[in-house]
Amino acid sequence: MKFARYAFLAAGIYGILLITPMYFTEAQIAIDFPPALTHPEYYYGFIGVTLAWQIAFIIISRDPQKFRLLIPVAVFEKYSYGVAILWLYVQQRVPAFAVSFGLVDLLLGTLFIIAFFKTKPSGV
Repeated sequence: MKFARYAFLAAGIYGILLITPMYFTEAQIAIDFPPALTHPEYYYGFIGVTLAWQIAFIIISRDPQKFRLLIPVAVFEKYSYGVAILWLYVQQRVPAFAVSFGLVDLLLGTLFIIAFFKTKPSGV
């Protein structure tokens, strides 16, 4: 269970450190990657939902056995972004640096899969 604890704790801390500053970078993103955001509700919605998941990862890290059924959902959260970024890159719709973030999510999703199989179901 140590593996699952460390994997989820590391993912949660990494995500919080990466995502929180985005609340303050909307204007800079418009400068670096024009045009400006036309639907800021999607941008801030993404940040909020993503931060909520980082907190969920930290909660899972406290007791992976108790929250084992959430692990496949956490895997989906990570793979949905990682696969989407790769697909968008193949279509030349995102810059190359974005791929690194997608690859990190795919790695974390894979660690979550390993954690799922290493964690015994409750009551066993």
